[in-house]
Amino acid sequence: MSDHQPSYLFSTRTSHKLAEKIAHSYGQPLGKINFQHFSDGEFEPVLEQSVRGSRVFLIGSTFPPADNLLELLLMIDAAKRASAKNITVVIPYYGLARQDRKDKPRAPIGAKLVANLLMASGATRIMTMDLHADQIQGFFEIPVDHLYASSIFVDYIKSLQLDNLTIASPDMGGAKRAKNYAGHLGADVVIAYKERKKANVIEEMFLIGDVTDKNVILIDDMIDTAGTLCKAADILLEKGAKSVRAMATHGVLSGNAYANIENSKLLEVIVTDSIPLKEGLSTKIRVLSCASLFADVMKMVHQNKSISGKFII
Repeated sequence: MSDHQPSYLFSTRTSHKLAEKIAHSYGQPLGKINFQHFSDGEFEPVLEQSVRGSRVFLIGSTFPPADNLLELLLMIDAAKRASAKNITVVIPYYGLARQDRKDKPRAPIGAKLVANLLMASGATRIMTMDLHADQIQGFFEIPVDHLYASSIFVDYIKSLQLDNLTIASPDMGGAKRAKNYAGHLGADVVIAYKERKKANVIEEMFLIGDVTDKNVILIDDMIDTAGTLCKAADILLEKGAKSVRAMATHGVLSGNAYANIENSKLLEVIVTDSIPLKEGLSTKIRVLSCASLFADVMKMVHQNKSISGKFII
């Protein structure tokens, strides 16, 4: 890859399947890690090869439980203490990103705390995809490569060859994302406005825009319980939409998400493999891999090439 500096790829255990795909696209195998376990549940990851003076890519999404984040932090510390020259932490799904501001008294800002932990452990660069809030990049004092799944999704949408295509945002916060997608696809935009009384529970939802006889694709950064998307699909169809699909980068899919999707009026739900999904729980879920996107950008970073061409939206 580089004339002067070798590179090594390592993965956390729960992101191993995605990391293997990334490594295949990157063109070299994953490095070996030996995990020592203690009887109380404590674990110690040990890198099994020398990384002195090299660039190390550590791949791991930080979805719950918190052990996934802790495992990644320990791996960063191990690489730093093994004298790696550059430690690039590849986080396809950045956990705690919904805690990006203090929106109520005495609340933490979890996304900033995670940024502090990553930097304190020795990360020299962060690579992630579709953060819940773009400003999280500013929580870091090191370079952040913020990639977008749009480069994967736009091609898939075009392959569907839908007439009267309309892009919908399931909330006001996603309006900019929906507008960007629509710009690339030459489509109209509609917005669903929702009111919440508490997290994951929607009180009311209203539609801004016309969807009569339109094939609608709902765009979001993540699907958690899928309550918002399923309710939005119902409203869109009530307002005259011909069909409704949903597309989200991160398939968190907690609680009754799989059942909600399977029983919904959505034709299909498209997500990336940034978070490993449970298989066989819904026939409507389609997974598109983000592995080649990350592998390409990792190669460019290692070769000190510009990655601006990878930022579609």
